[in-house]
Amino acid sequence: MARIRSQRAAEQMKKEIAGILGADLKDPRIGFATVIRVDMSDDLQYAKVYVSVFGDAETKRLSLEALERAKGYIRGEVGRRLRLRVAPELTWKLDESEEYSAHIESVLRTLHQPQEGETPAKVQEGFDKP
Repeated sequence: MARIRSQRAAEQMKKEIAGILGADLKDPRIGFATVIRVDMSDDLQYAKVYVSVFGDAETKRLSLEALERAKGYIRGEVGRRLRLRVAPELTWKLDESEEYSAHIESVLRTLHQPQEGETPAKVQEGFDKP
């Protein structure tokens, strides 16, 4: 039963943190940060917030630093908005799954392109055979 409660609270936290990042925080270092998911402990004391940041490695580092500095404000706002007895301790994690999937997609595209001297029909025939 505690697991269901923590999952519901995590989903609400995800919505609230996304709203805070989009509307309340004015730090330009945060940039294009998107909350991907939130994992909470069963006792609602700790939360890992997975964020995806658009940009290069330096932009990601600066965004995580800005989020770390704004942690107290975000924690207080989440506690007030969700009316939690104790606001959970936030830990920021960088989620790189979207970049990884884009990389895999580009590799698959290069595999499906015809080689020199091959027509697209010959390449397609090779995939149809069991």
